[in-house]
Formats: sequence, structure tokens, C-alpha cells
Amino acid sequence: MLSAGAVRTRCAIVSEAVRSGETRYFRLVSDRLDEAARRVVDVTQRRYPDLAVPYHSRWRHFSTGGIDRAALIAPGAEAAETARARIDMAIVSVLLDAGAGPSWRYHEVETGQVLSRSEGLAVASLRAMQAGLFSADPAVPWRADATALAQITPESLARAFQHTARNELLGLQGRALLLRRLGEICVASPALFGAPARLGRLYDHWSAGDEPLSANGVLGTLLEAFGAIWPGRISLAGVPLGDCGRHSAVPGDGLVPFHKLCQWLTYSLIEPLQAGGLPVVELDGLTGLAEYRNGGLFLDTGVIAPRDPNLLQRPLDALSEPVVEWRALTITLLDRLAVLVRERLGKSADDFPLVKVLEGGSWAAGREIAFERRRDSSPPLAVVSDGTLF
Repeated sequence: MLSAGAVRTRCAIVSEAVRSGETRYFRLVSDRLDEAARRVVDVTQRRYPDLAVPYHSRWRHFSTGGIDRAALIAPGAEAAETARARIDMAIVSVLLDAGAGPSWRYHEVETGQVLSRSEGLAVASLRAMQAGLFSADPAVPWRADATALAQITPESLARAFQHTARNELLGLQGRALLLRRLGEICVASPALFGAPARLGRLYDHWSAGDEPLSANGVLGTLLEAFGAIWPGRISLAGVPLGDCGRHSAVPGDGLVPFHKLCQWLTYSLIEPLQAGGLPVVELDGLTGLAEYRNGGLFLDTGVIAPRDPNLLQRPLDALSEPVVEWRALTITLLDRLAVLVRERLGKSADDFPLVKVLEGGSWAAGREIAFERRRDSSPPLAVVSDGTLF
């Protein structure tokens, strides 16, 4: 279950059951996939007219408003230390990148920008690191070490993210718990995180390998290292499976993994690793991301249709079967969408891997159509989040 291959395989089982009319919650309207592809192509050409699309990663959010905030990280450090600091930054920021809620805003004092949602969370996390929130050494703020992470409280996180009764950040307790558990598992894994433990020491772990570093290899390390930080999730033979649900269409154990945050994190580590001299290969070994912008694109364009329209009106637990079904369809459809998008853009899979389709792309198109359909740009399916999934 701890691989992108398992995500594709299990999601394909659910998707085939939907296609055959054997599931309870959704229908697949394949004729509408052309409309989704058209939207993604239009958005991609608008955002990147030269089609020089970067990777879909957290680093795009750090540059919101045209400001290169990544350049602020570990100024003057040598290449390896810069890579460690950027890995520190990416991990903390991605793990804090669950839905902020429609009303939360972050006012960036340094620029005067007022940001929301993923961009706001990204910039808030970067400014929090700049202020030393994740470092036990006040003289070295640009790091995330286990000692500081283990001491994160909802109150300290609330201050950094400007959370108040009038500016509520959803899932604050869950986010703080996630970071504390992250600090604890770092201490327990010195082979990965060194001693004293620090997230960025993963750079040294991967640098020591003899084989080329693959995207699946990075993901595998993250899934094994971080599986225990998510509370209350499914375990198999004592091993926590992280972002994994169950669906009755899957024979046997019914398990359907997604690993959204860890795959998003893997995509977000590619650039720091490459800049540090560690190229990452086989990017299309990863899947798309089963979250509400990609999944919302398919619902809002009618590719995925609810059997009961009332399903879209009621809150659903993130691990409930209808949400698992929707997310599984999203994974399978993103692979199909990528083929159509490449054909329309005249690109090969090597030139335009899935990570660029997402960035170009499907995520932005999902957000755009959500703004068209709903004033608050909320997703078409109401998923109850605890701040640790998406």
C-alpha cells in the first residue's frame, strides 16, 4: 500500500466498478472529459503562454504575487545547506497545507499582501520559519528540527498564522498535533534525520545512495518515515498506511491508498534536491493528487456525476466511501486527462509529465471553475476535514 503503484492499481479497480455501474455514489460520463481537457489547455496556455510549465509544487505558492520568497531561505549558505533548509521548508509547509477554510486570510507585513487558501498557508509557513518557529536555535532560523517541532502548540501556530475568532484557520489543533508528532518520529529515526534530528537531513540520506534517485524512491521513504504522524488512520500488520481509505468494490481488504500529501511533498522536494545536485528521475511514477481542486474539476465539468444530487449537499467524512470513490475516480481520470492535454498541446509525455499537467493545469482549472460555480469557490463536494488530509 505504500507506493504510487498501489494508488493507481486500487483506484483503477474502483474506477472500473464505477464505469460498469456497480457502485452506489457516482456515474462516469466519459464524453465530458473533452470539456475538462479543453479547460485545462485554456488555463495552461493563459498561465504559461510559452508552455514552459514548471513542476506542480509548493514552490509555486511561495512566489505568489511575483515575489521570489524562496531566495530568502538560508541566505549565503553553501549548496548542501541550502538544500537542507529548503527541504525543511517544503516538508513543514506541505504538511500544513490542508484546507484553510473560506474565511481565513494572512496579512504579510513585509509586502502588504493579503493572501488566502494554499498561497496564504505557504507564505505564512515561510514567514514562521523565518521568525524561527521551527528551529531550536534562535541564531539559525532557517531549519526545522525535532526539538522545536515537538514543542509546537495550537497557540504558537495560531500566532504565526494570524488565527483569531474572526480569522479562523480550520483544523488548527490537527495541524499542531501533526507537527509535534513529526518531531517525535524524527528523533526515533536517526538513520534518516540525523542526531540531533532535523527534517533537512533527508538530503544527506538520499545523497548517500548509489542508484539514481527516483520519485517513487523519495515517496517510499516519506511514506515509511511519516506514516505514524497521522492519528487515527488505517494500519495493516501494524504499519500505519497514512492517506488510505476503504471501498466495497475492492476485493479482500478493500483498501484504497491515495497518499495525497506525501505525493505533493515528493513533487515539492524535486527542485531542492536537483538544486543540491541530486536529480530525481521517473517523475511519472507518481500519480495525480486526489484533492478537491482536481476532483472538483471532474465534478463541475460533469465527468463525474452523483447518482443522487443530494450527495453534494451534505457534509461527508473524508474517509467515507463516497469520498473514497470520488478520489479514486480523480486519480484514474487525471491519467486520462494528461493524454488529452498533451495531444492538444503537441507535447510528449517526456516533455510534459503529469506533474506539469497538474501545474498547467488541472489544479488551476479546478479552482477557476469552482469560482464560476460558487461564490466562495468551495469544492462541489462538502468534505469534513480535520486539517491533516487535504
